[in-house]
Amino acid sequence: MGIEIREVSCKRELRKFIHFPAKIHKNHPNWVPPMYADEWIYYNPKKNKSFSYSDTSLILAYKDGEIVGRLFCIINHRYNESHNEKHGRFTNLECYDDQEVAHALLTYAENWARAKGMDKIVGCLGFSDKDPQGVMVEGFDAPLVIATNGNLHYIPKLIENEGYVKEIDSVVYQIIIPDTVPEFYMKVFERAMLNKDIVLLEFTKRSDLKPLIRPIFNLINEAYASIYAFAPFEEKEMDDFANRFLFLIDPAFVKVVTNKEGKILAFIIGMPDITEGIRKSKGYLFPFGLLQIMRSSKKTKMLTLLLGAIQDNYRNSGLDTIMGIKMLDSCRKAGIKFIDSHLILETNAKMRAEIEKMGGKVYKRYRVFQKKLEKSSYLCL
Repeated sequence: MGIEIREVSCKRELRKFIHFPAKIHKNHPNWVPPMYADEWIYYNPKKNKSFSYSDTSLILAYKDGEIVGRLFCIINHRYNESHNEKHGRFTNLECYDDQEVAHALLTYAENWARAKGMDKIVGCLGFSDKDPQGVMVEGFDAPLVIATNGNLHYIPKLIENEGYVKEIDSVVYQIIIPDTVPEFYMKVFERAMLNKDIVLLEFTKRSDLKPLIRPIFNLINEAYASIYAFAPFEEKEMDDFANRFLFLIDPAFVKVVTNKEGKILAFIIGMPDITEGIRKSKGYLFPFGLLQIMRSSKKTKMLTLLLGAIQDNYRNSGLDTIMGIKMLDSCRKAGIKFIDSHLILETNAKMRAEIEKMGGKVYKRYRVFQKKLEKSSYLCL
């Protein structure tokens, strides 16, 4: 029998779609399962507003009656219209090392997007840059962190064999926590702290963070506007983020700089790595998963940088150095030994230069692939 592609059409099939990766990664020591409660929210059009302005298709590949692959196809009309593009997307590609299966999944996605008038397809890319993006192409032996893809080593080759080429890469740095801050940075720090118009905020209670959620995300919307695949946060998304993730944030790893009037000029948010707890809980918060996750955050030696931004008018004024040195101080106090920078676009030369000055080394790389869609009379049924 050949490969049969079926579109997910009911809750039972969606459950299979969500849990299929656990079979693929059964013997993958670095794999981190998703938080399954979040998965059900993400794939629910009633709870994920991104569905309201996107066409989507979730598909499963079957071979001899068994599921052997999955893929999520997306057309984000809001993004396409604002960027004058006709691009389809695919994401959440999971399959065994089988070119026939990869071909069937990607061909479906291409034909589906083409039938809807698209002239290009990119992936792995979800609704926006808020979703895990890119396919890991380097760093397969490195630890994975939350909100990143953890594909097996053969996935990039399967995609390339279908005629896909590089669209853009993101890199991840590992930064070893130094015993002392380099003298150059201390001088920048001391000079920047002489500015009496700025206020550095540090925190000990999560409750103190909640009023800052919307101002922080408003700054993100401003600072990230030109970033690849970025979609602005709406107020409801800001509140949802706070409700879903604030309990995981350690306030000691949040640094904010404001002006005297309290307007946020810059911020950085890090989170102690919780992947060991997620592995032990197998992706479930209850009955004991939450406890395992919180315990792992106290024992980890790695901090993951989640978000950060600086208002344009305050770039090159030392605010990044102020927050960076304070973050290093908090890491040393907590016994953190190294930092994972999370994904940074390879084209972000300034940020990369700053991290490299601190001794950061690229240890993971993620790639978004692209393929032009030639016109065809094929219609996706």
